[in-house]
Amino acid sequence: MGTALITDLYELNMAASYLRRAMVGPATFSLFVRRLPASRGYLVAGGLEDCLRYLESFAFTPEDLDWMERAGFPSATLDKFAAIRFTGDVHAVPEGRVVLANEPLLEVTAPIAEAQLVETYLLNQVTYQTALVTKAARCRLAAGTIDLVDFALRRTHGTEAGMAAARLSAIAGFVGTSNVEAARRYGLVAVGTMAHSYIEAFPTEGEAFRAFAEDLPEQTTFLVDTYDTLSGVEAAIRVIEDLGLSGSLGIRLDSGDLAQLARDARRLLDAADLPHVRIFASGGLDEYDLERFRTDGVPIDAAGIGTKMGVSADAPTLDSAYKLVAFGNRPVLKLSAGKATLPGAKQVWRSLPMGEDLLAVRDEPGPAGFEPLLVPVMCAGRRLEPPGTIEAAQAWLARDLEGLPTAARNLHQPTVPAVVVSDRLRSLITEVTAGLQRGARATHSRGGAQSL
Repeated sequence: MGTALITDLYELNMAASYLRRAMVGPATFSLFVRRLPASRGYLVAGGLEDCLRYLESFAFTPEDLDWMERAGFPSATLDKFAAIRFTGDVHAVPEGRVVLANEPLLEVTAPIAEAQLVETYLLNQVTYQTALVTKAARCRLAAGTIDLVDFALRRTHGTEAGMAAARLSAIAGFVGTSNVEAARRYGLVAVGTMAHSYIEAFPTEGEAFRAFAEDLPEQTTFLVDTYDTLSGVEAAIRVIEDLGLSGSLGIRLDSGDLAQLARDARRLLDAADLPHVRIFASGGLDEYDLERFRTDGVPIDAAGIGTKMGVSADAPTLDSAYKLVAFGNRPVLKLSAGKATLPGAKQVWRSLPMGEDLLAVRDEPGPAGFEPLLVPVMCAGRRLEPPGTIEAAQAWLARDLEGLPTAARNLHQPTVPAVVVSDRLRSLITEVTAGLQRGARATHSRGGAQSL
C-alpha cells in the first residue's frame, strides 16, 4: 500500500507533538462531505476497501524513518513513530451506498496520533473514489438499456486512478473495461476493439477489417470512422458477408454526429440482414449524451465511457473533510464560519423508500423502520469481515438508487433529500457550544485581570 509518508507534513508535526506530550487518548475523527456539487442529488460511497487495506498495513518503514531523521525529527520521536501501527476502530458506510452532505462516510476512533496520521490518505481515497463512482452511477442511470464499458485508463490522473475507475464503474453496473490489469485483478470482462492506427497500417480499410476478422473472428468490432463512416460500415458489411462471420459482431462509431450516424448505420446493417451486429459508440461521452441517446431512441447498443467518467469532469472533487469530533470522553466541534462541525461519534438512520435521513449520536436508537448506514468494519486495527466484493457493492447501490426520490436522480437541477439532525445531537451541539463560550469568557476575564 505504500509508505506512511504519503501524508501532509502537518500530520507528522501534530503526531510528534501528541507523542512528546504522552497524549495517547482515543480520538474520533469523522470524514464527510460538507456540500454536494451543484449537479448532484446524491453521492455514492467509494474508497473504503483501499482505506482498510492501508490501515491494516500502516507502518513507518526504515526508509521513512531515515528521511524523517534527515528532515530534522529528533531520535526520541522517531523511536515512537517506528512503533506506531494502526490499532483503532472504524465505522463506515459500505461501498455502493448512497450518502448525502454532512453524513459521515467513515469514522475513525484510535489513539490521537494514529488517527491524525491517516487523515490525508483516507481523504484522498474516499474523495476521488466517491466522485468517480457517483459519476459512473449517473452514467448508468442515464443510459437505460445501453451497455456501458469503462474506457477511462488512458485519461485518468494516474494509473492508480485508472484501476479504481474500472472497479468503481463495475460497481455502478458497467459490463466491462478496456483496462486489462483491472479485468485480471477484479475479475471483470476485458473489452477492446481496434484503433485508427490499425486501419491506417493497411493499404485499405477493407483489408484492415478482413485481417482483423480473420485473426479475431469471435470478437470482431469494426472501427468504421477512420475515413468516411458510412463507407466504413459498408466495408464492414462486405467483410462479414465474405467471411461468413457470426457470433459477437459490432461496429464502433467514435466521431461525428453519433446519433445520426447510428441511425444511418443501423439502416445499412438491417438492409444487409445483419440485425445482430451491434453499434458501439465512443468519444467523450457522459451521462448527458447517454440521456439524449436514450430519450431520442438512438439505436446505440453499447458505449465506451472514458475521460468524463474517469476524472468526473463536471465535478472532479468534493468538499470533503476529516474532523476531530471527540477526544477521550469530550465531544468537540469547530465554530468556523462556513466550516462548522458537529460534535461526537455519529450514526445515520435511513428508511427506504428514502424520505429524510436522520443524523444522530452514534449510540442513540433509530426510529422504527430505519436502518443504520455506518457499520463496524475494523476493530483494534483488524477487519471484522473479509474484503467487500464488487457484487455486494452493486447490490447496495441498486437498492439505494431504487429507493431514491426521482427528483434526486435527476441529471439537471436535482432536489437533494433532507438530512435532519436528531434532538439529542442538537442538544449536544448546544451544550458543547455553550461550554466553549463559557471558556472563552473565562479566558478573556483572566486576560483582562492580568492586564491591570
